[in-house]
Amino acid sequence: MANAEGSVRDGTAPRGVSSGLLAAHGLLWAITATLAARQAAAVLGKPPGRRLTDLETWTGPGGVLHVTGSLYGHGSTFTGTPFAGLVLKPLARSAEEALGVTWTLGTLLLVAAVGVIAARALPGRLPVPAAPVAISLLMVSLPVRNSFHLGQTSIIPVLLVLLGCFVVRGERFAGLLVGLGAALQPAVLLFAPLLWLTGRRRAAVTSVAAFAGCSALAWAVLPADSTTYWVHHLAGIGLGESASGLANQSLHGALLRLGLHGAWGSALAGVLAAAVVWTGLRRAVRYARDGQLLLAVAVTGCVAVAVSPTAWQYQLMWILLALAGRVGKRARDRYVWPVVVVLVMTLPGTVLLPNMGVLAPVRDNVPLLAALAAACAVPFLSRTSPYFDRPVPTDHARPVPSRLRRVPLAAPVWRRVAGRPNLVLELLVIRVGYSAYSWIRLAAAADPATAEAHGREVHGLERALHIDMEHWANHAVVHVGWLRDFFDFYYETFHFAFPLAILAVLFWRSPADYRWARASLSFATLLALAGFWFFPLAPPRLMPGLGFIDTVHGPQDLAHPSYGAMTAVTNQYAAMPSLHFGWSLWCGVTVVVLAPKLWMKLIALLDPLFTLSAIIATGNHWVLDAAGGATVVAAGFALTHLLAGPRRLVPGLGTGGSLGGTGLGAALRPDPFPAKSPPPKPELDGAEGAEGQERPAAPPC
Repeated sequence: MANAEGSVRDGTAPRGVSSGLLAAHGLLWAITATLAARQAAAVLGKPPGRRLTDLETWTGPGGVLHVTGSLYGHGSTFTGTPFAGLVLKPLARSAEEALGVTWTLGTLLLVAAVGVIAARALPGRLPVPAAPVAISLLMVSLPVRNSFHLGQTSIIPVLLVLLGCFVVRGERFAGLLVGLGAALQPAVLLFAPLLWLTGRRRAAVTSVAAFAGCSALAWAVLPADSTTYWVHHLAGIGLGESASGLANQSLHGALLRLGLHGAWGSALAGVLAAAVVWTGLRRAVRYARDGQLLLAVAVTGCVAVAVSPTAWQYQLMWILLALAGRVGKRARDRYVWPVVVVLVMTLPGTVLLPNMGVLAPVRDNVPLLAALAAACAVPFLSRTSPYFDRPVPTDHARPVPSRLRRVPLAAPVWRRVAGRPNLVLELLVIRVGYSAYSWIRLAAAADPATAEAHGREVHGLERALHIDMEHWANHAVVHVGWLRDFFDFYYETFHFAFPLAILAVLFWRSPADYRWARASLSFATLLALAGFWFFPLAPPRLMPGLGFIDTVHGPQDLAHPSYGAMTAVTNQYAAMPSLHFGWSLWCGVTVVVLAPKLWMKLIALLDPLFTLSAIIATGNHWVLDAAGGATVVAAGFALTHLLAGPRRLVPGLGTGGSLGGTGLGAALRPDPFPAKSPPPKPELDGAEGAEGQERPAAPPC
């Protein structure tokens, strides 16, 4: 069952490689080491008396180490199997005695072992060394980050299964390791049917026997705890946190959150679990026989996550292993599944989806949905597919020559794709990007004294330039009710609506222009974040003694302003530059450049005009804030031009240059494997050491 892959798998450079490739290998391993050191520092950097405060399950007053009676009584939060409580006590005791050093270093070694084994098990050609990438992804994933604080029991079953499937020789040893993993985490027993159905029947029988033997040993040593776990709680159901909590990412937990309790809820959970097991195991067997053993293991693990009564966050590492599968015939679609998995495994659902009631069932169950997709739905490519190693190439557009000699500076690293980008990937990138923007904007908050001092500087400069019109405009609008209401509504409503609408139209009508517009808007926003960070500025409405009226939020206590639910998530001193005006100016410029009709251009120019009037009249910005917004937008367009070249493209090699462009580039590049021709046979007999060739896959699990 071993599957030893070449040096490209484990990250070591083969003979004859270039110095650039060696440098890339070294950089990847340096990133991996940095992430490992950061994780260790996060635990060991705490004072000795606080390093194990998150390990209450083992070391707390009611933890396993200090419980004299039942593992599940006296306020204990332990939820593992009795066998886990029996054999893992020495590990937890060493962590307590060594003040967390042993625990942390042991977890690092376990994660590194999982990453190396998974990397060596990947089939097919790989463009980068897999081992450092795999370890880095594991280090930043939520399951592993939680394991550094909550315990190693979530990593050990995964490692035991991987050792049994890819490292040890002999079916009995493989079955023994899988059985030990099942004794620690009962859902791992689902790997026994996988072993049986793929012809490893001796390993399957051994795994079941090992599981039964370990459980029997625990029952002999801890009879009361074993009865509590297996009989009273039906394999741990109801132990620890509430099963309906968001931390439980299983089908059972999702149904409880939807209000399906009692016998009907349990029956529905059983039916759905049976369907997932049937579908998932059939897919896993197919992938194992296809030579994609790691994908088969990942699919089975995702099935275990979905059907377990409780699947806590630190038990979801199986989902990350589903990156082994390849999805999509086109090269530009290959990134969608990896990006989705990495985002799901590294970011909470509140970052991936907006806080809207209609999206709550999806946002609260994002890891579960990813596990179900990997187990039952995602169309992973077979190794016999001609697209497995050679997807349909991406058609790139070429910009017209620039007047500047060295432009584009980023070519060929940054090339504009002629076709329409993947919608799912775009939505995820936009959502995550906005969440990162909001977090940095909030983190840039300064003390009121500094912001007010900068406000006095800006006000003084405007008076010297004779452009200090804010006070006059603010008081003039206050006395005209309909105008005040219009500006308040415009300020609060169209800030996000117009940019998103323009991006949506460009995405559908002119993909190449969409990329140009999106890049310029992104650069402008990044530059604005630098302004928020280095120059916190109080807006006119928060300046004491100047007599401004906050028309949007009403009178405020300037020392402690309140804006309802937005108070805790908004940086009130992020005024320079004004992105209200900057984004509206971006909208106007984009439409003026791309719109085919004059009336469209004229209407588009009303947005920056109305926005400028609104931010001044409502007391939310200074005139110089608008100038700063215009500056970052101009810089965003300039950076896009310097890095990617002019917006217009060479005719016939990309999409059109207006909103009416439909794009011809994709039609110029035919599918290299048309459906009417038989697919070529996969190259499975390459010699070891021949660079760029495949090796035979390991026998099925």
